Amino acid sequence: IKLVAHGVNGFSADHEANRKVFAFAKRAGIRNLTADPSPDSFDSLEKLVAEYDVRIAIHNHGPGHRYDKLEQVIKAVKGKHALIGVCVDTGHVIRTKEDPVKWVRELGPRVFATHLKDDVKQDGGSQNVVIGKGHLDVVEMFKALKAVKFPADGDLSLEYEANPANPVEEMRQCLAVAKEAIAKVA
Repeated sequence: IKLVAHGVNGFSADHEANRKVFAFAKRAGIRNLTADPSPDSFDSLEKLVAEYDVRIAIHNHGPGHRYDKLEQVIKAVKGKHALIGVCVDTGHVIRTKEDPVKWVRELGPRVFATHLKDDVKQDGGSQNVVIGKGHLDVVEMFKALKAVKFPADGDLSLEYEANPANPVEEMRQCLAVAKEAIAKVA
């Protein structure tokens, strides 16, 4: 088993608290820390990504969150160390009435992680569905990830949250859709 990501981690201006998360990641062999960093944490994070060679992937959390719109995420990473990037949670992007494919294409080499899920709602609520049955264009998403050269050691997580008591069948369907889309892109 190889761990490729951990999170979602909160980061603040407390450099020593942030350092503990990075030290843990390095010891565990984790390359990507998905994160919800406060705006005052970036001076600390810039130093730590360079020191530990561990990526920060800012995770968007949907409507009303500080990183819910593409323009906010672009502003957060602009001019920052190359290891400070993004985890595109496609379901949350959809709920903010934006296009996750556009996010990937515009953020390019800053996309270190993707939480692949789909939603039929485009508002504050959520109605998670099998990928491809809502607003997510799965084939175009994989085309975009390929075009931006998504890192081989990045975090691609398949998520399905609508049936927590027994999600196995829906996860199988999600995996089948993902495999089919990847085959079309390959």
